[in-house]
Amino acid sequence: MTLWLIDRKQSHYRLTDSFAPAFYVSGDHEKLVQLQDAARNQTKELRTRFTERTDLWLNAPRTVLEVSVLCPTDFMGWGRWVHKRDSRLQLYNSDLMVASLYCWEKRIFPLAYVEVETDDEGKIQSIACRDDEWALDYEMPPLKIMQIRLAGLSRIDPTHGRRAALEVEVDGTCWEFDEAGEPPALGFARLVKREDPDVILSEWGDSTILPLLRQQAERLKFSLPLNRDESASVQQSKGRSYTSYGRILFKASATTLFGRIHVDKQNSFISEKCDFAGLWELARITKLPIQYAARTTTGTGISYMQMELAHRDGVLIPEQKAEPEDPKHPDELLCADRGGLVFVPKLGFTANVAELDFVSQFPSIMARFNISPETVNCPCCPDAPRIPELGYRICEKRRGITSRVVERLIAKRSALKKLQKTSPPDAALRFKLQRDSMKWLLVCCFGYTGYKNARFGKIEAHEAINAVARETLLVAKEIAENDGFQLIHALVDSLYVWKEGAKREDFERLATEIETRTRLPLAIESVYRYVVFLPSKQYADVPVPNRFFAVGEDGELKVRGLECRRHDTAPLLKQMQHEVLAILAEAHDFESYIHKIEAARMVLADYQERLSSGEVDIRELIVSKRITKEPRDYQKAGVTAIAAQQLFGSGVKLRPGQTVEYIITNSECSVPNERVRAFALWEGWFGYDRKKYTAMLREAFEPFILCLPKNAEENLLIDSLTEEELKRFPLFAALTIPRS
Repeated sequence: MTLWLIDRKQSHYRLTDSFAPAFYVSGDHEKLVQLQDAARNQTKELRTRFTERTDLWLNAPRTVLEVSVLCPTDFMGWGRWVHKRDSRLQLYNSDLMVASLYCWEKRIFPLAYVEVETDDEGKIQSIACRDDEWALDYEMPPLKIMQIRLAGLSRIDPTHGRRAALEVEVDGTCWEFDEAGEPPALGFARLVKREDPDVILSEWGDSTILPLLRQQAERLKFSLPLNRDESASVQQSKGRSYTSYGRILFKASATTLFGRIHVDKQNSFISEKCDFAGLWELARITKLPIQYAARTTTGTGISYMQMELAHRDGVLIPEQKAEPEDPKHPDELLCADRGGLVFVPKLGFTANVAELDFVSQFPSIMARFNISPETVNCPCCPDAPRIPELGYRICEKRRGITSRVVERLIAKRSALKKLQKTSPPDAALRFKLQRDSMKWLLVCCFGYTGYKNARFGKIEAHEAINAVARETLLVAKEIAENDGFQLIHALVDSLYVWKEGAKREDFERLATEIETRTRLPLAIESVYRYVVFLPSKQYADVPVPNRFFAVGEDGELKVRGLECRRHDTAPLLKQMQHEVLAILAEAHDFESYIHKIEAARMVLADYQERLSSGEVDIRELIVSKRITKEPRDYQKAGVTAIAAQQLFGSGVKLRPGQTVEYIITNSECSVPNERVRAFALWEGWFGYDRKKYTAMLREAFEPFILCLPKNAEENLLIDSLTEEELKRFPLFAALTIPRS
């Protein structure tokens, strides 16, 4: 194993350590003896012995053959060798990441402060961790960061044809390289050698920048010093399309370095959401290699935390999910196969509403009630407590692996929240980002209990958590109504309650009573001046549970389901909605809301004027959509299909799940290819469809007036609409008053 260490003086050390990761084989004893003999005859790289490990589901020891691999790089290859030799044998721990296994064995983790003893050749004699992954305010190594990007609009994928100068930034100093001067690869190589960064932070580095720089260096016949470790080669994985929760997604290729860290902001969910502070926190507690943690899902992180705990407990870790769903009668299946409870919201404007949230409800249920895949319907506790509705039993003799993992995450996240409130702004921001990274781990830990490929997954655990959540929400509703509160809305883990003349202390008393009864932590998310719940876009009288906007006591906005929350909305529409919401946030009651609408209408009018006069920057009109199939497979001329086919025709390779960006040029044109233009191919003479974008602006403004009275004689904002526009927007027509 090769380790790179850095000290407080920013000196770097390349050290090696002997490590023999082991996997386990289970099966017929005679077959295992034959396998042991074959391993001894095959090579000197394997060490085998019989030992006992614990079966997770039976909670009993099992005799297995332990196979230790002396060359870690061959670890997974030897697992495949066992499979080919006899597919009936069961393998455990055989496909785990060697880097994580090393961390588990040595009790260290990425970015940990360690004490190392080496010989003269840099071989580690001993390594000891002087750090704690569960520490709150820890010391980070002094990492030097180099940023690389292409000039111009960063949200547009360069593979679609965008070509621009390479920008390289270190410590606030920026260099620019383009094809007109020194080749970018030469300039970049010179800077990497001189600055010797620990971290390369890129935008589109995985799929575009680094592969192009490597290709140019190869043409110019010189070595690009991406790796600090010269004995290793840069790893380049392939991109792939996949399906998740019914959506087609695309995972871009990854460029992984050795001796340095490469993070691509466009290919890293966690660094996009939580910046470096969140990424460092995630790598520390999951013990995943940093570059892998940046690019993988948070579900992989929670899975590796579970597997580490299992490894320490001596539990066998299966290659894939091995626990099938228990047989059920159709009536039992109908009862069990349900999600969280949702109450239909009260449409329109409601003042003085409190939102009460169960804090990390599903993880809290798992921790509080010991719900984990191996504890549900365990074979050892026939008289254990039962889950409401379902009758599932929960083990009383052992603590579940998942329960223990989420318990520590919840505790650390709560401690960071307290620390955040008492810290200066810079430190508070870092603690918030650390908390956010753990939030994403907690969000997915519930889904992983029912995930088809989760190693420790079991659908009954998923169903049990949902059942407890439903019962909890019903109890909370009953308590609130018995105390004279009206339920305005409830959504899985939160309640929106109202009571005439209620003050914050009244809501706090209610929250305390619910928490005491349910034994789950409950907090007041906010007391809102007002909440506006909106209907479906298709049906004006049908409420939508997650489409609303609300203004807190301090003026802070909470918005769900509006265009400004969507990734595919043109920036112009987002800007307009944000400006309108900022104005409406100044209202304290319904009367002031009506007055603020008039000021909001002026914002809409200003945006319409900018559109009609051609003053809008074309970048504000970019619409982004995810394609769901290959460009050639589209049968209908939808706008997304047209843009994708334009890019395909220009030589751009697109895969399902990737995003295309386009400008609407003439939405009503009879020639499909003239309706939109892919932004990478857009030129000024194409222009944009002012009528269509104006209609989109009006549609984005529509939610803010849906709560107004339909006989609104004082409502003047409809005055400027034409008869044709009123026909296209029936909800506006419902608010129309006689023209003055």
